[in-house]
Amino acid sequence: MTLTLEYLGDGRVARWTLTPDGAAREVHEDHHPTLFVGDSAGDLYGRSGGPNPTPPSRDGLSDALRDLWSFLDGQDAVERLGVEAHRQTFRTDARPLLRVDAASIDAVRRVASRTEQFGQPDAYTCYNVDFTRQLRFCLETDTPAAPDRSVRDLRTLHLDLPRHESGIESLPQLAVDGDRVWSSPAETVAGVQAALDERDPDVLVVSTADLVPLLFEAADAYGVDLELGRRDGYTKLAGESTYASYGNVGHSPARYSVPGRAIIDESNSFFYHESGLEGCLDLVERSGLPLQELGWASIGRVLTAMQIREARDRGVLVPWRAWRPELFKRASTLDDADRGGTTFAPDVGVHEDVHELDFASLYPNIIRTRNISPETVRCGCCDTDDVPGLGYSVCDRDGYLPEVLGPLIDARSEIKERIPDAAGDERERLEAASSAIKWILVSCFGYQGFSNAKFGRIECHEAINAYARELLLNAKTALEAAGWRVVHGIVDSIWVTPADGREQRPLEEVAAEISEEAGIELEYECAFEWVAFCPMRNSESGALTRYFGKRRGEDYPETGVGDAVKTRGIEGRQRSTPEWVEAVQSEALRVFDETRSPEAVCDVLRRRLGDLREGTVNPDALVVDNRVSKDPNEYSMETLTVAALKRAQIEGAGLAPGQTVRYVVVDADARGASRVRLEFEEIPRYDAAWYEDGAVRAVESVLAAVGWDEGAIRQYLGETRDETLASF
Repeated sequence: MTLTLEYLGDGRVARWTLTPDGAAREVHEDHHPTLFVGDSAGDLYGRSGGPNPTPPSRDGLSDALRDLWSFLDGQDAVERLGVEAHRQTFRTDARPLLRVDAASIDAVRRVASRTEQFGQPDAYTCYNVDFTRQLRFCLETDTPAAPDRSVRDLRTLHLDLPRHESGIESLPQLAVDGDRVWSSPAETVAGVQAALDERDPDVLVVSTADLVPLLFEAADAYGVDLELGRRDGYTKLAGESTYASYGNVGHSPARYSVPGRAIIDESNSFFYHESGLEGCLDLVERSGLPLQELGWASIGRVLTAMQIREARDRGVLVPWRAWRPELFKRASTLDDADRGGTTFAPDVGVHEDVHELDFASLYPNIIRTRNISPETVRCGCCDTDDVPGLGYSVCDRDGYLPEVLGPLIDARSEIKERIPDAAGDERERLEAASSAIKWILVSCFGYQGFSNAKFGRIECHEAINAYARELLLNAKTALEAAGWRVVHGIVDSIWVTPADGREQRPLEEVAAEISEEAGIELEYECAFEWVAFCPMRNSESGALTRYFGKRRGEDYPETGVGDAVKTRGIEGRQRSTPEWVEAVQSEALRVFDETRSPEAVCDVLRRRLGDLREGTVNPDALVVDNRVSKDPNEYSMETLTVAALKRAQIEGAGLAPGQTVRYVVVDADARGASRVRLEFEEIPRYDAAWYEDGAVRAVESVLAAVGWDEGAIRQYLGETRDETLASF
């Protein structure tokens, strides 16, 4: 069992484990990371059902690999060389490969790069190269990655520094488990050490990992003793970087480790943000990624770790590069395949008595029930027409990807069944585990189309979409035949209402029949008293993902109206929307539910705008939250976000692309950095007209479904006066 690991150099790795009183340290000697190399003829050797070539030379290696042995032998990056038999793909048998034990964890990539440069291009294929360091140790030594919580529960300590603060002099703003009690940097460092000594935490949860070097810098400057870990010092694992993913720019902060304690950086931990420590620990056990690495891992990295474990169980090595190119297709097949899931254009307006049904974990279940996997789709050994509309074959032999996802699907279903009967800490733990698993299942489909996925393959992506399209169309046909009218549908969800003049069969009965036919459960999600589908802006066509509706009270007996109204795509769901605008929209939804009157909703807006114009709205509720995609001087337009970036530079709180800037608009018509104030600055005023526009757009989203656009809203506001008692 593992709390955390340290690479000490010279082939030594220290493993920390939980003890009843703290943690124990065990040093593993002579651990050298291993990679494998095959040559371009590798697929010929041992291919199931393939040709029978000349067997490899007597020492087990081909001539090309023997040449590589001679090249690598004696290099400083290589500890030892050997021969081992492994499978290079899921569809080949084991064959002798060159095993290379690297001198250190950092030498693995050097060996791989030198190998790729030796001989002709693509003459060699490297395997097991880019594992994360702690995952690698656990895999190569068969060490469980999760801490043994049967010994005791994990202890945590939270260190929180306001995001705009930096430098030693800011340390008095540091909070330890929510308490901020020190007046100088030296007192802060001493206070942190006292908290560490008293609580002896296993996990440090920090608002930013930059706190690690900052605290040590302050300790050195003021001569204060500090041990953030269970031994002296810290290690910088990676520097900060900016990256682009699916059109979005992200920022990855620097990463650090300390001996004997795992560090979770809240600014760089998706899973901690979404599912807390319990969700992270659940994924540690499922993925084999130790907590320190899972803390900063992306969804794709965790899914890859699961795939790596399944591949190893099947004796298959993990390629350094994507191993399967896209196969030839006719132009007509490309046209058919290059489509997403099915969507039905929603009927704009308010619909009464609406029911939502969802296919449970549709894409993961398609993968599982249809045996979709990189080595099964268009396998080459089957001549069948399995994938609807595309004609791809799917092999009868069990694919590895369903084996990866099957346990996750079953585990989440079991967890969801247990949640209603659980309470307190147990319910919190189950909800965290369910949330963590959900994100893996959500991403497994898209990852098949990711060019750098270890075992991804675009044909899998296309096949999954093809099955999904057929399933939703079949469900629509069955529901309409049973007397229901489909008012909207998108990929895995479908909304129906009773068709006029027809008798309806019970939805539960129809859904059960569809589920049996599909092999995937069509779940009855909920009933709505009403649902409003919004038009696209400046168009009468329905927006696919902008809607809101009031769920029936018996489904939510303990919640208020705000909780019972489900919203998607409108301003209240957008991260950049200020809290005040979100509150205006929320009240507008409540009044719309009670009255269905556009005039009553506009009266809400008018009262709220009165508060805004009088200057009584708290500026904290007007903060805009936007992610930065470039450096300030790279923008061609002088937007408010650019003004905020320039102001951050002036205030010494500059931001890198991918980070978030938070500001209040004080004068949108001004120029430069004076247009805004950052959230931590004193805010003497705000631009009421700018926030008024935002509030009007939020209310327009509510009323557009009944035909009121921005012009109609402003006309009503200009023609009416407040005659209610609240105005006096």
